[in-house]
Amino acid sequence: MKHLLLPVSLLLIPASAQAQESKFQPGTVLTEFGKVAPVQTDFKIPRGTKFKVLYDIVDPAEPGQLNRKLNTPARFLNMHTAAGVREKNIKLAVVIHGKASLDVANAKVYGAAYDGAENGNAAIIKALTEQGVRIILCGQSAAFYDVSHEDMLPGVELALSAMTAHTILQQEGYRLTPL
Repeated sequence: MKHLLLPVSLLLIPASAQAQESKFQPGTVLTEFGKVAPVQTDFKIPRGTKFKVLYDIVDPAEPGQLNRKLNTPARFLNMHTAAGVREKNIKLAVVIHGKASLDVANAKVYGAAYDGAENGNAAIIKALTEQGVRIILCGQSAAFYDVSHEDMLPGVELALSAMTAHTILQQEGYRLTPL
């Protein structure tokens, strides 16, 4: 039955959307996430550029789905390495708080919160943290949503608060980038 749904679902997507999607290809750093489109640019990235980028996520994914905002740092990493920026010159951090706190919870806690759903963010969290992207959970939000340190996905850091993490990271030279 699933095999029949895929072709029908593709027919429901307008041809223009399929063409747009085909412009985006997997990156070379995170091949499963952060698809990018090649772009011939006029605005050049100076040689030796170093990025320290900070993202803020407060909105959760739908239960069992990938939080699309977590795809943004993957895309940033993929597109900038493709543009010639050395991977070691890209430092990324994501601060998670509010209702998005459960998006970084382990299978047991996530499933209990969402009627047995699997956490659709586990794979991207693993991929990002393995590439050195810091995923930081607000401790105040974690306390509110009853997420303990042991309940978090591997690689996720716990901060006193999102405000604390933002302030310290910005003092370290990270720049907040809107999502």
